[in-house]
Amino acid sequence: MKILLINGPNLNRLGKREPEHYGQTTLEDLEQDLSKYAKEHNVQLECFQSNHEGSIIDAIHEAQDKGTAGIILNPGAFTHYSYAIRDAIASITRPVIEVHISNVHAREEFRHTSVTAPVTKGQIVGLGIQGYFLALTALIRQNKERE
Repeated sequence: MKILLINGPNLNRLGKREPEHYGQTTLEDLEQDLSKYAKEHNVQLECFQSNHEGSIIDAIHEAQDKGTAGIILNPGAFTHYSYAIRDAIASITRPVIEVHISNVHAREEFRHTSVTAPVTKGQIVGLGIQGYFLALTALIRQNKERE
């Protein structure tokens, strides 16, 4: 089974950017730890990060075309206004779980709305890096239930 992890804009700055909201873990550390966890569960994790909306849309489409079992997506700021990413998610049949490291509902007003969440399988917010592990666990279990 293959799962795609997509991190959106500015998440390449994890560990450096606003550690009071996003913690000290770098993107590289997150990807390594999550890949190790995935491997322990016989899952291949493909990691992708982009600061560009079109690249994220292409990755979502390709995941469907390649038969990827599911997607973990942190769309970053695109969460709040990218109808193009929302439509890309809606156009595929693979489950997508939206993850946010910080509790977006406890932050600035503009962060309270997700245009992408309504077309995802679920949303995990405010649990730090652990949210990615919870999303991966959920996708693994959902795929086993479908088998």
